[in-house]
Amino acid sequence: PAGSIPVTFTAWCNSHLRKAGTLIESIEEEFRNGLKLMLLLEVISGETLPKPDRGKMRFHKIANVNKALDFIASKGVKLVSIGAEEIVDGNLKMTLGMIWTIILRFAIQDISVEEMTAKEGLLLWCQRKTAPYKNVNVQNFHTSFKDGLAFCALIHRHRPDLLDYSQLSKDDPLHNLNLAFDIAEKHLDIPRMLDPDDLVNTPKADERAIMTYVSCYYHAFQGAQQVNRVTDEGSAKG
Repeated sequence: PAGSIPVTFTAWCNSHLRKAGTLIESIEEEFRNGLKLMLLLEVISGETLPKPDRGKMRFHKIANVNKALDFIASKGVKLVSIGAEEIVDGNLKMTLGMIWTIILRFAIQDISVEEMTAKEGLLLWCQRKTAPYKNVNVQNFHTSFKDGLAFCALIHRHRPDLLDYSQLSKDDPLHNLNLAFDIAEKHLDIPRMLDPDDLVNTPKADERAIMTYVSCYYHAFQGAQQVNRVTDEGSAKG
């Protein structure tokens, strides 16, 4: 349901915007003037966008949103039928579509595992990491994550100190989901982006929401591994 997507995308945007000392509460309202949208892109890309128009008129807002859209397009993204006017008017569907293209481009596109990239690479990463765990069989980004065990396995594989996987049961999905989300928030700096009740009660969860959240695990763990590898090499040389 679309219900879960605004919640997930808002939390994802905030996980980046907080680095610049700000947050959004309403995804369809707070990107309308383009200012926080431009800021979000600066935070996730590490690049500087053109100076925003500070005026309050509609044409200033459209100009700012267009600067953001131009920046996204400059990264090789085709923005099919996403227009600045609709974002400025608070069109939720269009705004979510735009945020999804940003998530795909900046959080998922560059994932590479063996020969697989982007979505397929992220799925392969999940399969590899959770392969040793009983009751986990990651085949997709909707039903495979419903009982929470895949999230718990991903955490345990990288940080076995944080939870005892052997104590978990497939029959208690709410416990598993809450456990994973709480640990990720407290110890991995990954905010809650999914609603456990929503996941359990929806026959097929929205894969955009799950991919967005799982990509945060990938970056948290892969990033940490790369940092560790560099420090290990440094200390080995010394």
